Formats: sequence, structure tokens, C-alpha cells
Amino acid sequence: MILWCACWPRTVLAQSNPADKQDWTHYVRIAGHSLKADNAAAIIDESRRTNVFGIEVDNDIPGRYESFLDPAAKLKAIQAVASAAHAAGNRAFVYIAGLECITANAERSPHSFFKDHPDWVQRNRDGKPAVFGGGTAFWIAKGDEDVWISPYAPEWRKRYMAIVRQIAATGIDGVYVDIPYWMTHFKGWEDSWASFDRYTIEAFRKATGIDALHDMRLGDITDPHFRQWIDFRIATITDFMREIDQNVKAANPQCKTIAEIYPGPESAAPRVGADVYQLYAVVDAIAHEYQGPGDSMGASKTAFDWVDQLSGIFTFRSFARGKASWMLNYSWDGEKGVSIPDAMKTLFAMQLTAGANSWDAKGHVMSESNDAEVRREVFGWIAQNEHVFYDPREPIAPVGVYFSPRTRDYHPDEFIAAFKGTLHALLLAHREFQIVTPATMGNFRGTALIVPQKQLFDSSDLKYLAAAVQHSGIKLIDIGSQPSSFEKLLTDRFPSAAAQGTRDKLLDDALQRVVSQLPESSADQIFASPFTISQIARVNGASQVYLFNVKGLVAKHKLRPDPEREAIIDFVGGAGSRIFALPFLGSVTELVPERTGGRLRVHVPAFERSIVIWCRR
Repeated sequence: MILWCACWPRTVLAQSNPADKQDWTHYVRIAGHSLKADNAAAIIDESRRTNVFGIEVDNDIPGRYESFLDPAAKLKAIQAVASAAHAAGNRAFVYIAGLECITANAERSPHSFFKDHPDWVQRNRDGKPAVFGGGTAFWIAKGDEDVWISPYAPEWRKRYMAIVRQIAATGIDGVYVDIPYWMTHFKGWEDSWASFDRYTIEAFRKATGIDALHDMRLGDITDPHFRQWIDFRIATITDFMREIDQNVKAANPQCKTIAEIYPGPESAAPRVGADVYQLYAVVDAIAHEYQGPGDSMGASKTAFDWVDQLSGIFTFRSFARGKASWMLNYSWDGEKGVSIPDAMKTLFAMQLTAGANSWDAKGHVMSESNDAEVRREVFGWIAQNEHVFYDPREPIAPVGVYFSPRTRDYHPDEFIAAFKGTLHALLLAHREFQIVTPATMGNFRGTALIVPQKQLFDSSDLKYLAAAVQHSGIKLIDIGSQPSSFEKLLTDRFPSAAAQGTRDKLLDDALQRVVSQLPESSADQIFASPFTISQIARVNGASQVYLFNVKGLVAKHKLRPDPEREAIIDFVGGAGSRIFALPFLGSVTELVPERTGGRLRVHVPAFERSIVIWCRR
């Protein structure tokens, strides 16, 4: 039985106002805009009409050589949009490049970044500079020069940080730093492990005593010197972002530092040097331009692709440790025969399920919208229900999954296959899980901890795990590399399982090897199809279940799921407990449960994309 309430008081959703405890970065609904000298009012008006809160503006001072030399005009525009946003009760943040700089029309100019400062540029081991022309990437126009700069070039870094302080001093709410990477992501540079410019080589020699040009077997993970090179490159990017944040706060303590990063938890992180596990500690939020390992846009995703991307976002949320995770995603990139509104709504529903902030840009850029009316509708609904999705989620009785940053850095393919396979198994088995890292090991309160690929762990990880067993009595479940085959199992069988419609067909072999070793759960339990992905958490004192449905999704054809009609949740609850439901783009309803075996059983109303069910005791 369902009791309908078209306009439920927000006090049902939260006993207190967590917005008083979390800053604005946790509640943004983002859209991007190109900032000019005279369009601040238009940006604010468009944001108001489409329910945007958290306005990205782009005039990139350090990433364009002309404004790197003379930022005055762009600083004035930033100040104008910051003032206009605040007058409208909104927030604005400005895009700047990290280690990239473009000189317009460099072919016809006697001056360019590289022509004036060739020693500031990153280089591969053969000494080739990281300088590129038009067409290398879609954002580099014909005749332009694109360079990637060494973070150890002292004069450049001094000038860059001075510009950062000037930007923060305008009153803008955030400085958004894109692509703080070592150049390893353009064609021909993927295996370069750059940079080998003279400044970086000297910094590495001072830190380690190692000559990177002659005393290292590049790409050989068995070489301890190469391992130190991997560590050094990650530490360098982390320290660069830390210094940016220090300069931001020195000029404006209220201004936030946001990093935009495309690598997820997979192998790209050590390659480009931007590791979100490390970066969350030194910035206020991270915007993840993360489409999942296959890098497919929303309209091109299979059902399994959605599950895989969602597992990556859950990993980000664990790394964040209470900070906000923004998702810069692309629901549609020109695919024919696809409903754009369906693609956008499925993407938004997925992001909300993980508690990540939404940002769907037009095509494969950062600005505009694939459908402004859909943005208006969904962002307006999120604004009314933001505390359901963005207030802190606390674990209840989770199974732990250990993420080893060092193992991922040195053995990314082997570790990630087992780690992601474990997450997929738990998601499809509807078991509450918590991703545990060396930084959060001391706060883990579960009774069992899964350790994928333990045989590859180094001594620091083994020390953390030994302490956990000794002091907390945690049961370690060493599954070795067993779940690594799970990726192929799901990829092969996930589409066909929709027709079979049976759970048993999916939960075999690798999945059973994970789930069968887990202790029985005495907490809330979920019974649903393997095409329903779940997360269980405590939010403002209530047990809250987030469900995301991928049943019937077909890449480039059908982006609106078939309804999930048979999900059941058993809550641990006694007399006086009340249960509520909030379907995606719907209103709050109160559900009447059945009492069975000391639990409250709820038949979840049929839903398409996602739904949240919570029990307030």
C-alpha cells in the first residue's frame, strides 16, 4: 500500500539542516559558459532559467599565452561575473589550464610560448619537446601552438601562482584547474613517462639521487628506480595542486580549488601523474571527466558500461572522504537514433545514485546543454531534493573492499581487474560495501575486508592489514586474483541475462567465490534483479537505499530502462518506523510495510531509472 503526498515537507527528509555543515560545493548543479567582457548578465540569466547552481565560466588566463602575459581584461570579466552571481544568490568558478598553454596564430607570430621559453616545456626521454599544432586535439585550432609545461620551470611557476592569486582576489568562488598532467596522453607520448626536461631531471636527482636519463629502466616495474619515478611524478602533480590551493586561500580564504581530472582509479592515473586518491587531500573538490574505462558517452553505453562507471564513481566518493565529487559527463555526442532526453535523464539518475554532482555538457565540450529543457526539469527537481542525495552518507554494516594505491600504481591491470570485479559482485549481490584505503583503514567498522590481489601488496599495505586484524578483529577475505575474470563474465553475459531474467545465471563462478565467503548480514537487505544496482547508507539517522536500474538499456538505441517491478527491501525496524520512497523526477510517498521476522518488508514501487527508499526509525 502506498500513501501519496504531492508536496512532502522537507523535514521528513532531514531532521536537521546539513547544508549548515557542508559548503556549497556539495550542492552544485553545474553548467559551463564561455566568459567574455560583456556577457556576465546573460550567463546569470541562463543559469537562473535552467536551475543551475554552480556556474562554470571559461576565459583561461594562464592557458592562453596572450593573457598569461597580460591578464587585466580577463580579470575584469571574472570580477564582473562573480559579482553578478552573488547578487543572484549563485556561485561561480573559473576555468584555468594546469600545465598547458596555447598561443593563437603562433605560426605567423615571432613570439609564442615555445619560441620565447623553450626550456620551460616538458620533453620525452629523447629530448623531444611537448609542442603540438592544430588538429592534435579538438581544442587546438589550425596555426595554434600547444605546449605542455614542466611544473619545475621556476619562472613559469612563479608567474602562474601570481596569476592564481589575482584570480582568487576577484571574489570568484572557485578556481577550476584542468589537465594538471604530465604529457602522456597525445598520440606517440602514451609510453613516454615524461617529463625529462632539465628542471624535472634535476628535481628527481635531488629527491632520490637517481639520474633519470641513465640510471632507470623506463617502463620496467621490477626496477626500483622506475618505481621511484612513478612515485615522484604523482607526488609532483599533487604538490602542484597543493601550492595552487595555498595561493588561492592566501588571496581569498573562501575561494575553493577544484581539479578537473579524467583518469579514474585505473591505469591512467599513474601514467599522467594525476591520482585522485592523492589529490582529494589537497583540493576542495574534484570534477571527474570520467566516462568509465571504455570512455563511451552515455548514449553509447551498454548496461554493463553503466555498472562499470558507477563502480568507479563509488570509488571516487570513498577517496573524497567527505569532499564533493563533480561528474563532468557527456550523455550524448551526436549519436543518431537516440533520444537525447532519455540519455540525459539516465545519466543524471546514475550520478545521483552515487551522490555525485551533475554536469552534462553539450557534445564533448564543457559548455551549453544537450537539451536545456531537460536540464531545467532535472536540476529543478534536484534542488528540491538535494539533501536526499548530497547529505553525508555513512556506512551501516558494510563489507570492506581494500583499495591499494601502491599496488594500482605498480600493477594497475591486475589489481583493477580484481578490485572492480569485486565491486561488481557486491553491487549485483546487493550487499552494502565500503571501499577502504590506507587513509581510512582506522575508521573502518565492518567485520570483513576483501583484499583483491593481496599477493601483489607491498609491505606498507600488509602492515595496515595486519594491524586491522590484530586490533579490530576484522576478518580478511583474501580472494587473490579470482574476480579478475568477472569483467569478461559480465561483459559476455550481462546483455543475454536480460532475456533469461534469472539471478542464478549471473551469480556463478567468480561472483559466488566472492559472495559465498561473506558473513551473513544482520542489517537491511535488498532483493532485486541483477540489473538493479544498490547502495545502502545512513543519512541523517535514516537507513537509506539508493537503487539504479539498467534493465533493457541498449547502447545507441534505447536509453530508457524497462521498469523494475519486483524489488523488495527488508529494513531492521521496530514500532514507529516510517518508510518513504522518492522515484527519479517524482514526489515523496510513504510506504506501508509488512512486518515479517522482526523486519519491515517493503515492496518497492515500480520504477524506471532510479529510486530512493528510506526508513526513519
